Order: sequence, then C-alpha cells, then structure tokens
Amino acid sequence: MLKHAAPRWLRPALLAIAGLVLAGWFSTALYDSDSWWHLKTGQYIWEHRKLPVPDPFAYTTALSAPAYRGEEATRYFNLTHEWLAQLFFYLAWKAGGIPGVILLRALLLAGFCAAAGVLAWRRAGHFYRGLATALIAATVASGFAMDRPFLFTFLFLGFTVAILESRRGFWLLPPLFVVWANCHGGYFLGWVVLGAYCAEALIFRWRKEPAPGARTLWIASAGAVLASGLNPNGYSIFRILGFYRSSYLTSRLLEWQHTPVWPLSWPVILLTVSAIVLLWARKRVRPSDWLLFVAFGAAALMAQRNIILIALIAPVAIASYLPQRNRPLPEIAEFAAGLLLLAGLAYGTATDRFFQLRAQEWKYPAGAVEFLRSHGIQQRMFNSYEYGGYLIWKLWPEQRVFIDGRALSESLFMDYARILYNHDPTGGKSGDELLDSYGVGVIVMNGFEYASGNVYTLAPALADPRQTKWKLVYHDAEAIVLMRQPPPGVPTLPSLQILDHLEAECGLHIDREPQLPRCARSLAQTFAKVGDFRRARKWLGTYLSFPHPPDPEADEAYQKFVSGGY
Repeated sequence: MLKHAAPRWLRPALLAIAGLVLAGWFSTALYDSDSWWHLKTGQYIWEHRKLPVPDPFAYTTALSAPAYRGEEATRYFNLTHEWLAQLFFYLAWKAGGIPGVILLRALLLAGFCAAAGVLAWRRAGHFYRGLATALIAATVASGFAMDRPFLFTFLFLGFTVAILESRRGFWLLPPLFVVWANCHGGYFLGWVVLGAYCAEALIFRWRKEPAPGARTLWIASAGAVLASGLNPNGYSIFRILGFYRSSYLTSRLLEWQHTPVWPLSWPVILLTVSAIVLLWARKRVRPSDWLLFVAFGAAALMAQRNIILIALIAPVAIASYLPQRNRPLPEIAEFAAGLLLLAGLAYGTATDRFFQLRAQEWKYPAGAVEFLRSHGIQQRMFNSYEYGGYLIWKLWPEQRVFIDGRALSESLFMDYARILYNHDPTGGKSGDELLDSYGVGVIVMNGFEYASGNVYTLAPALADPRQTKWKLVYHDAEAIVLMRQPPPGVPTLPSLQILDHLEAECGLHIDREPQLPRCARSLAQTFAKVGDFRRARKWLGTYLSFPHPPDPEADEAYQKFVSGGY
C-alpha cells in the first residue's frame, strides 16, 4: 500500500466530489422513448398488483398471430422479465417525478462505476488508479444514461464482481440474484462471472496453489444460480436469446447490431489497450481475468447493447497490470486532482450538462396528446414507433396504441412498416388497406427516422390534396394528427400543411441535434419529387452546411438547383 502524503480528509473529499461528478454526468435529461412505457408498466403493476399479461397497452397485440416459433414465449418474456425494475422506476417517479427517475438512473450508473473503481483500487493498491478507473468507466457508461431496467444489470454485475473479489459476503449472492432475475434478463451475465471465478478456483486447486474460500464460493455460486430461477420465466433466458437472434424485428434494432471496430471508437480503443496490457503481463494475469475479458469482450463486439461491459473489464485490467512506481504522489498533485474534479463539476453544472432533472419534451408529441385529450378522441390509433411509449404514458387507459418499443409482434411490425412507408406490395395488403383492417380512426406520427434521416413516406402521401380519406386536424413541430371522421367542433386543416410540419420538425431536430442532419437531405428529395425546387434547394443546402460524410450525389443535386436558378 502506498504511503499517504496528503491530509487524511482529502481522499474522502475527493471521493465525495467524484461521486457528485458521476451523479451529474449521468443526470442528463430523460430522452429515451422506452422510458415512458417502463414507467407506465410499473404504475400498472403497482395499481393492479399483477403483471401486465395480456398486454394492456396496445390493442394490436391480441390481433397479431405468432410469426415464428417461440414468439408467444418471447412476448410473455418481454412483458414480464423486468417487472421489479419497472416498479422501482415508477416508485422513483411517484416519490420525485421525472427528477426522481433521473436520480435513480444516476445512482445506478454511479454505483456501477464505483464498483469498477473499488475493484481496481483493491487490485492495484492505489487510490488514484481506482479513482481513474471509475472515471474511465464513466466515459463508456455515459452512453447508457437511459432510464431502462438494464441499469440494474450493470449495478448488480459490479456488485457480484466486488463480492467475489473481496472473498467475503458470499451469502449475499443468492438474494442478490433473486432480485436481479426479477429486474432484468441480463442476470445470466452474473452466471458468467460466477463461472469465471469458480473456474479460477479449480485451476488454482489443480496447480496446488492457495484457493481460499473455494468451497464456500462454489456453494454460494450454485445457490445463486438456483435462486435465479425464482422469476416469472424460470431459466428460459437462453431460449429467448436464441429467439431474439432469429427475429427480424430484433435485427432491425440498432442496439443488437455488431459493434464496428473501424473507425475506432473510444470503447474499442479501451478494449484494444487492455488486450495489449493483458498480453504484455500474461504471466501475471489471473485466469478469471482472461475468462471475463474473452467473454465480455466478445459480447461487446457482438451487440452494441453490450458495449458497457468494456467499462468493467478494460480499465480494471489496465489499472491492475500496468506497472506502477512505488512512491506516493506529491501533496500538490493530490490537491490538483481535487481541483480538477471541482472544475469538472462546476463546468458541467454551469453549462447545463449536469443535473438535467427534466424530460426532453421537444422529442415527444405533447401538443398532440393535449389535442386528443381536450377533444375526447378515443378512436383506434396508428402511431409511429418512437411515440408509442410516450402515448402509453400519457393516454392509457383511455387510449391504446398501435405499436411501441416493447417489440411484441413480428407480423405487426411488418404491417407497421408497410403502413409507415406507404408500401403497396404485390400479393399483400397496401398500407391504406391495413389501416382499414385494423380499424384505425386517428393517426399520430412524426415524419422522420433521425439516425438514417429517412422520411416516413406516409406523411407526404397524406399531404397530397387528392387524397380525401384522411383529414389533417392538428400539427406542430413534433407531430401531425389526422382523422377519418373529425368530431364536431374540430376544424380540418389544408393537407399541404403537412409539408410545413415536416419542415418545422426537421428544423427543430437539427437545432437540438445538429449531429443528425440527414432529415434535411430526405426533405429536399421530398420537395424535389413534388416539383418544389426552391424548398428542395433550401433543405439540401441546410444538409450540406453541417458535417457529413462525402456525398457527391447531394453535391451534384445542389449544383443543379443553383444553376437552375432555384
């Protein structure tokens, strides 16, 4: 252990300041669309004292036949496996509103980073290596600052490693895994950790090296695995993961895509550096570290939702096996570390990057919700996928949604895409026919998918004055609302105002998220198709004015607009 050079109070103060930095860092505004249906599910469980089966929130779930073997089991799993975490989130909202939810999220992520820091501190015997490890882990974990049940998996994973590393408190593992298995299906990652440490104990025994507490470890691990089965789905998690992998709907979700290794990202750099350190120090590396590095590294590369596992293995490996000088830091350096942390806390707070205890309401159809409520509109709804969770939170039980982020039906998702993109496939129902077959009376939607920038072609199709089935009754920068039969007192608006909405919506998103300007490119194409080249040039110029990959097609089109005098 390094000799302590600074006053005794300094390191506890540093820990407190670092805790505030982490809490602020993870207290970004609530923006994830799935957060809303998690909150509503927690409310349902709290008020009805039962799990949400059958699905109470989407009227289409009961209408959708299974599209593949195992879909019914997957649907039940998706409705039930996170029930306890959803209840915790709702109780946080009940106690403190949206700020309460955000602070719970910050506490969970900060706890995960703290576990990584404590692990590195114990391994390296160096306070500042532990502190640096926690902060480096936070650079990866900050990408997961969403109010979802997977946060409990991150925290419990860190707790499990900390318990195993300390060789104390093994009796905590079975109750921990009972809670974990009812919060999130990621509890099987805990089995991976248990397996790595149990295998390490066996290897030590085989080498005739000391393996203190091995028998207790094996008994506690077996108890934890058995306790994991005390959840609504038993041990079906691996079967469900197989169904996820074969699902077209899951394959369309960004979080299930492979993590690209090029161009280099910060998590991939961390993983690469830790691999180099482990190879360099290979004679000193513990078997459990090799096993967890391979397992978690592979999982992180297989799916982007697993990238946070790098935060637990990479900085800890670097801190544990890089050589260190056996001298204490100068006192001035320790005070400088405190000043740096204080500066980071002050900067984050002053620039409103920290402690954003609010929701990003601009991302959601708050105005459309108020319109539907004020006019008592309860007809069957078609809604865009990203608005489903918010509409559940705000309108249920008076109104149920068409689709949301719970991914409950493959066939429904296919119908949804056909409607949204106005497809008219040979041998199948057109989008308009599907709206009829589902009995849809009101449409609530936004106009773009912002990661790709694609325009939802249903919106410009509905703007065509030649279609008379759907009447525009409301629009603002977030959403449009159309109805078949508007009730008395609800005036209809010119359908071409949908194009005005698309401009307002794209402009709002580019203003708030300038890193995603591709909606402007799609909007330019939409205006070009209807012959409005003036507005096409305006929006293509907007797209080109923001940083973007090489796009010769857009450059050429813009020059044609300019040379054409538009």
